[in-house]
Amino acid sequence: MQVMNQRHIRLRVFERGVGETQACGTGACAAVVTGIREGWLDEGEAIRAQLYGGSLIVRWAPEDSVMMTGPASFVYEGVFSPDGLMAQAGLGGS
Repeated sequence: MQVMNQRHIRLRVFERGVGETQACGTGACAAVVTGIREGWLDEGEAIRAQLYGGSLIVRWAPEDSVMMTGPASFVYEGVFSPDGLMAQAGLGGS
């Protein structure tokens, strides 16, 4: 997390087993909560979290829940077969 000012951060996200990703809402929320707890960001204000995939707005007050808003877009379509995955791993399945 790079703190640009008390209401704006830039964030790069690395996910275990994948590497760098374009965005992560959970990571953005965690970064904002950490920034507020450390005194780097304004408590109770809307914080803009800028990621490679776009920007999110995160709000948190210690006595309340974390609220995140931002755009969503379709990025992938595929078919997942748990049975095929299990068979490939030698754990049964078809």
